Amino acid sequence: MTKYGVVVGSIRENSFSKGVADALIAGLPEDAEVNYLNISNLPLYNQDFDADSPEEYTKFRAAVAEQDAFIFVTPEHNRSISAALKNALDVASRPWGENAWAGKPALVASQSVSGISGVLAHHVLRQSLVFLDMPTLQQPELYIGNVQNLADENGHITNTDTQNFLANAAKQFVTFAQKF
Repeated sequence: MTKYGVVVGSIRENSFSKGVADALIAGLPEDAEVNYLNISNLPLYNQDFDADSPEEYTKFRAAVAEQDAFIFVTPEHNRSISAALKNALDVASRPWGENAWAGKPALVASQSVSGISGVLAHHVLRQSLVFLDMPTLQQPELYIGNVQNLADENGHITNTDTQNFLANAAKQFVTFAQKF
């Protein structure tokens, strides 16, 4: 059984990113173990903590290490990823030489209420994942624009075509992740 870690870059309640993540998960096998990793409670990464890490760091790093593959869904904040998501990447990749992300396959999706679909955040995240040594599914590219027109007030994706697109992308990710 494959363990899929899900990292949602938006920490707001009823986020569209969470809705996109839920729609992706619908395409995973029934026996997949899915674990949403909470990034909202992580103190800002500080190298001074490497010698004596806060409990939140230790638990998060262990949770990352336990996963076989990752699904990342990010909003776009000021043409980049959210501070919470960047912090989570930093926390689990440190201290130097103890990168918990390394070698784990990744799927990246971005969403935005604008027509540009979070494309810049998507590529910023991909660049970080390259450095973190995470092989990343290249196709299909998952840019979800005007997401507010595809979801309900709770952030759940309600558009059938989008649901099918995301579920099918997750099925492709399963095949990709099995190679690793």
